[in-house]
Amino acid sequence: MVEPLRPPPRSARDDVLTYIKTLHGHQHHDQLVAVRSLFTWAKQNGLIFRNPAGRIKVGQYEYAMLQPLVPVQVDRSVAVATTPATRLILTLVAVHAARVAQIVTFMLNDTDLGNRRRTIAGRVRPPDDLTTQRLLDWLEHRHRRWPNTANLHPLINNQTANTSSRAGSHWISAAMRGQDATLERLRVDRQLEEARVKGPDPLHLAEDFGLDEKTAMRYADSARAQLPQAAEQPSQ
Repeated sequence: MVEPLRPPPRSARDDVLTYIKTLHGHQHHDQLVAVRSLFTWAKQNGLIFRNPAGRIKVGQYEYAMLQPLVPVQVDRSVAVATTPATRLILTLVAVHAARVAQIVTFMLNDTDLGNRRRTIAGRVRPPDDLTTQRLLDWLEHRHRRWPNTANLHPLINNQTANTSSRAGSHWISAAMRGQDATLERLRVDRQLEEARVKGPDPLHLAEDFGLDEKTAMRYADSARAQLPQAAEQPSQ
């Protein structure tokens, strides 16, 4: 009597593939990266003889389409910016797409009020009345509050006014924490707006905001996908 063929025993690699197939999008990418890292560590430390995930390719991560903020979300963040400091921070992000890490390293000599020029993260930004006014408001408040400070960082607080240290990122971001339009989302929205208004040109975005090639292309692709949608919407 001929015995029926039995399926080959499942391997650890089969188990990994079965699990990964149940995931999608960023979860698929992140979990596979984590599994590969775990098995690589186990093999390097002699816990296993073969890495079952070693030949499974992670592949390129497919980012979700960037979506613009809606006006009510922006309005709520504007409403909570009630101090000269938070209004300046909000302007640096919403107008110039400055990162929090760039704001905390902003120096007094990065601003030339006479020529209305300011440098953020090594890039000279074009003058605009709103940023100039917000900066003047803050510097006037700063002078009244800490007239003898020698700190060369424009944005200072009670902890840094009598030192040369910069303010912390947590303090910079505090006012917008919990809002839909956080500083990071406002920064992304500003760059996406540029791509929508000026055209989805990754070279322009890379030059204007100092983006790397892949990031600039992501903004351009997102803006390009939304332009037809905007054209189809009836005018108010």
